[in-house]
This record gives sequence, structure tokens and C-alpha cells, in this order.
Amino acid sequence: MKQIIKDNYKYIIILAILAIIFWLPLPYYIDAPGGLTKLNNKVIINNKKIDGSYNLTYVSEYKASIPLILFSLINKDYDIYKKEDIVLDNETDKEYYERDRLYLEESMSNAVISAYKLANKDVKISNNYLYVGYILDDSNTDLLVGDSIISIDGVKVSTKEEINKLLSKKKSKDKINIKVIHNNKEYNRYAYLKEKKGKILIGIIPIEVYDYKTNPIVQIKSSKSESGGSGGLMLSLTIYDLLVKENLSHGRTIAGTGTIDKNGNVGEIGGVKYKIKGAIKDKADIFFVPKDNYKEAKKIVDKNKYKLKLVKVNTLKEAIEYLRK
Repeated sequence: MKQIIKDNYKYIIILAILAIIFWLPLPYYIDAPGGLTKLNNKVIINNKKIDGSYNLTYVSEYKASIPLILFSLINKDYDIYKKEDIVLDNETDKEYYERDRLYLEESMSNAVISAYKLANKDVKISNNYLYVGYILDDSNTDLLVGDSIISIDGVKVSTKEEINKLLSKKKSKDKINIKVIHNNKEYNRYAYLKEKKGKILIGIIPIEVYDYKTNPIVQIKSSKSESGGSGGLMLSLTIYDLLVKENLSHGRTIAGTGTIDKNGNVGEIGGVKYKIKGAIKDKADIFFVPKDNYKEAKKIVDKNKYKLKLVKVNTLKEAIEYLRK
């Protein structure tokens, strides 16, 4: 072994240097244009087919390496971000990905409920689950991202409204006891409350997920690479089109982004410029964008003279009404 190392030490050194260059973890992330993910085969209702296509848009995000950073410096479509700009200071990578997974579950629940309601089809919520999504930097708690909140001071809670109602009876600096489930085990956590803008807060952002029953039955397929809640609008549009008799897509490639709540309200997202560039790359005809992202999106479309119909929407209903024109 010693002789082998002695005879090949130059090659070993070169391999070690290459390994460091390509795999050395750096405190940066690279964001770049993504593309379209077709939803037609991911959502199944009564085996109905859509003649056009509805598409999720996404941001390509990479953990930085030295070659990728060098490439990003010469490619205007690639941007370098510090890790703290992507992952919260008090959050691990595991918590970051767990939070995005929970947002995906919330998005799918809300998309089904909002689309079925608007299509006047049967949907019943059977169970609510309340998860810890964010833990703010200035919070004083031992809660963990992914905790499923069961009760606060012995009172069962399963919605954001129930938490707010309970907290309205508390005072700043009160200590509350929180029962949670994490990885199928029950734990007792705590939090010291604080007041902000007249509201009593725990210092977390909760995520709501629902069990539901629908008629007709809906099946949604998702891959391990999918995460986050920004696909909610496009998912709800796909479900709605599959529920109604009319043809809304008319053979068009329809893309877009935006969160959705169970009442069909469309919310702001991040990374809109990468999503638009990905939609252009994959030849989308229409791009739906939340009102709060519209100004940035229009600037990108106008600057690059993209041939893309950019449509600002506040609600799922507005998106459907546009497609009916």
C-alpha cells in the first residue's frame, strides 16, 4: 500500500484537490431558471383528459460548489445567495426541507377544497392538522419545525383561528404549555408569549393541512423533488378543469405560480423571475401571477420582450374567468 501511494502520489493529490473543488460545502445557494412540470397526468378525476396543459413552474436551486459559483458569475440567469438568505439563522437544512414539504401538503389540501367549492362539487373536511412551519428568531420556545400541535394549556386546537382565540385571552410574557406530536411521539413543549402590533403571539408561523373526502374522488401524484406551496393556484386550476364539463384550456400551454388558500385566494410567492424564464424556455402561452408579484413579473417580460401573456390574478375565480374568454 505504501509503495502504491508513493508511486501515485501526484494523482492522489490531484484527485483530492478535485474532490475539494467539486464537493466542498459552501455557505451559498445558487438559484436559476427552472421549467414547467405538467400537471395533466398528476391529477386524476374520472379519467377525464384535458386537451391543453396546466403546468407548475419552479426555481432550480443548488447548493453551491466552486465550479457552480464560477459559472454563476458569467451567467446572468444564475444568482448567488448567502445561506442565511435561504435558510433561517436558527434553522437547519433538515428543518428547511421539512417546512417546504409541509407547505406542499397545505397547498394540495387547499387546492382541492377551493376547486371543489367553486365547481359546486362535494368536499368535506374530516380532520385538521396544525404544524409548526416557521420559528421566528426572537421567539422563546422549544417548539420544532414539523411539530403537530395538539393542545395549548390543555385546550385542544386544530386551526389557526382556534389558536388566535385562545391567545387573545393571554398576556405578553405568559408561559404556555403546548402538547405536540413529532415523528409519531408525543412531547410537552413550552413558549413564552409576546405582543406585536396589539396581538399576542407565540413566535411561530403555523401550517394547516386537512384530511378531506371528495365526490368525485381525486388522486394527486407528487414527486420527492416537489416542495413548497407556490404551485397551489395551478393545481387548483387543473382540478377545476377536470371537474367541469366545459373546456377551459383550449389546447394552450398554461403556466403560472401562486399560493392558494381554501377559499381560493391567491398569495405572493418568491423567485418569479426564474419561473417566468423557465416558462419561456418551455414555451408557455399564458402565465398567471399573483397581484403582489405582477410588477416584478411585468418588468421581466417587458425588458426581455417575451412573447408571453402575463395575467394578474387575485383569486382562483379570476383565473377561471380569464380562461373562459
